[in-house]
Parts: sequence; C-alpha cells; structure tokens
Amino acid sequence: MRFTGFLPEDAPDPRLAQAEKVKLMPVPVLGLVPQPSLDDIHMESTATSSGDSGMSQMSVSINYTLWRNPLDHSDPVNLAELDESTRRALDEPAPHPRPAWLIEQVARMRYPMLWEAVRTSWHRDPTDFSTPSYLLVEHANYILINRFRAELGLGDIHTDRFAARLTERAVNPRATAIVDGIPMPAIEIDTDPFVYAIGVELAPGSVLTAVIPRDEMQHVRIEFVRRVSPAETTSLSEGSR
Repeated sequence: MRFTGFLPEDAPDPRLAQAEKVKLMPVPVLGLVPQPSLDDIHMESTATSSGDSGMSQMSVSINYTLWRNPLDHSDPVNLAELDESTRRALDEPAPHPRPAWLIEQVARMRYPMLWEAVRTSWHRDPTDFSTPSYLLVEHANYILINRFRAELGLGDIHTDRFAARLTERAVNPRATAIVDGIPMPAIEIDTDPFVYAIGVELAPGSVLTAVIPRDEMQHVRIEFVRRVSPAETTSLSEGSR
C-alpha cells in the first residue's frame, strides 16, 4: 500500500472506474446536446440505493467545462473567478511528476464548470420521492446549497445548514423541452434569481433534470440527447474512417 501524499505518475484515471459505474444505469443517460461552449469532461457523479432485492434507484449527473468564448480558449473571459490562494496553488509547479489525467484536471480548474448540470434519475418503484417535481426541486436546491452559498449569505457548509430554498410550489407544470430533437412536455423553475431548472419524465421511472446558473444561460443551448460514452465516441470515429 502507498501512504505517500502524492499520486504516482502511473496512477489509474478515476474516470475509468466511474465509467463502469455509469454502465449500471438501467436507463439511457442524457446530457446537453454537443455544442462548442461545453466540454463533457466524462467525470460523472453517481448515486445508488440498494436493498435485499437489488438496486432500487440510481442517478447519473453530468459535469461540463464552460467556454464563454469557444472560438478562442485563451480569451480571459473563459477564466473562472478564483480566489488568490487557489490561483497561487494552480500556478505553483508540482513537486512530483503527475499522471496525465491529473494534469488535465488541474488545468481545467482554471475554467468555470457547469457542475452536475444534467441528471438522469431512475427509480425501480414509484414513490413520493421519484416524481419529476420532487426530483427537479431537489436537484435545484442541491446546486444552490453547493454553488451559491456566498450569494445566499450562507457560511461553512458543515456548520451552517441550508433550509430548502425552493419548494414544489415554484414548479411550472406547463413547459416544453427538446429531447432527441423532439418537443416533450416538461416542468420548469423559472423564478429563482440564481438558477434555471427544467425536468422531463422520459419514461416510467426515468426522469431528466437540468439546473443551469442564470449567469451562464446565454452560453448554453438547453436541449438534450442521449449521452455518448468515450468508448462509443471512439467506436463512431473509427467507423467513419
């Protein structure tokens, strides 16, 4: 076992293990349509619940690097707002060789991220906690508590607990979303000053939710498609040669 404080240069890319977890999802995972302003970094967030009869629910959330000026990645407008200590840490040379995947991830920390922007949720059995409205509100509040603490006047996340800002009363049940190029009935939250949220029931037990910071909505085309995995991307590329 290694007890050193740094990763060896040959440390495995954690995205490989995460991709295997995503394969357990019983329903297709959706994401935003491919667009120049977004990079799908293929570092998903997953959550599962299981019981005696196996897995009962699962969710997969997609993270994106955001390019405000996709035509010129060197444009300073693309940089994230970082505090001085974070910027200094990113500028300091690494004391040891790093895995290539870690170098890539550290470099991406200089740019804004749409964190857990699109989530596909699956529930084997319907409950009050699997309805589209509940899942949309929960996703929106989750983004608010984790990404807008300063704007909401909250302190340390471990000591200053967050009372749910949004409830199902904020949900507009008469919205429309584009999924695989087709307009579908949707629900939305379009009243919060910090985020916009939209949700779609894809099939019984399968719900798509998306939460986008309002300040970045001008850079994002809010339409959805089935997400292609890195392996499928490689396969498609090789098949077109």
